[in-house]
Parts: sequence; structure tokens; C-alpha cells
Amino acid sequence: MSTTSTDICKAADALLGFVGFNRKLGKYIVRFSEDSFGMDVPDDSITPANEFVWVVKNAQVMTLSRECLQILLEQNINDRLNLCDALLVYLRRTDLPEISAERRRL
Repeated sequence: MSTTSTDICKAADALLGFVGFNRKLGKYIVRFSEDSFGMDVPDDSITPANEFVWVVKNAQVMTLSRECLQILLEQNINDRLNLCDALLVYLRRTDLPEISAERRRL
């Protein structure tokens, strides 16, 4: 069975958790409650993981960022994040362009 761009987009929308930028460590971290970040993560940097991976390309189009997915992968909590096989295939297939889709942030 092949993995389609629709499968990949659905998998990205099913990501769990919240991502925030830790100023002290200088890197992104994942938590599963918005309230669990602490003082070193500014409130305006806390984003649901399923929104974090989409980057604005222009007014109506967003791109599914391999760089942002890689940040999540490096957390080593794939099951908790719901980082599934479709997204892992997308990360490996760097020979194909990133997926762009008409999408609006919630």
C-alpha cells in the first residue's frame, strides 16, 4: 500500500501535544499540557504540534515542514506525539518536494 499526500496531511493533523521554544535551552520542547511548560517558554511560542509542523508559504498556502517534523522526531516520543509511519515516510523522502496545501491556522 502506498502512502499518499492525503495520508501524510491527515497524519500531520493527528499529531498530539504542544510545542514551545525554551529560551534557556535555546530549543523546542514538547509537553502534553499547555500548563506544563514553565517560565522559560513564552506563552506566544506554545503551539499545538499539529499546527507547529505547518509553515505559512503565502496568504492561503501552507507547507508541511520536514524541519519542524524533525524537531518532533528528535524528542524520541513518537508514540505519544502520534508521529506515525506516514510522517516518517515523508521525512525520509527528501527527493520529493515538501507538501503544500491550502490551509488555515485554527
